[in-house]
Amino acid sequence: MTDRIDRKLRELGLTLPQAAAPVAAYVPTVETAGLLHISGQLPFDDGALMTGRLGDDRDLDYGYKAAQRCALMLVAQMQQALGGLHRVGRIVKLGVFVNSAADFTDQPKVANGASELMLALFGDAGRHARSAVGVPSLPLGAAVEIDAIVAIAPGDGAV
Repeated sequence: MTDRIDRKLRELGLTLPQAAAPVAAYVPTVETAGLLHISGQLPFDDGALMTGRLGDDRDLDYGYKAAQRCALMLVAQMQQALGGLHRVGRIVKLGVFVNSAADFTDQPKVANGASELMLALFGDAGRHARSAVGVPSLPLGAAVEIDAIVAIAPGDGAV
């Protein structure tokens, strides 16, 4: 599975970043009851945090890319926490928070940046439940933050 994901990332012109360390008093992941809970991940592009407010100083395309970058960081956290992506059974849920102006209503389209990447990387196991909400601000001025719940595959992996 890891080879398939690496190949797909190359096809998309993307690379998996190093899993980010926490910036406050929390852990990046918690594994319990067959699930991996991943703390909110921020969007980094070439090492720089993607900041701004959608519908104000950032547009939908920027938000989509920011959500995709959050998804890459989620996958990096999965790989680190599980010792490899072969243990990913299914992406269960994504929680997408979009730093957006009061009149911006395209949060679901922003969230598609992450959802479509999960589907591309994990196939049917990447289909997930999701929430996409607008918020007035995010940590460090980030444009998007995404957390996740991932089902852990029994044995050598289901996908």
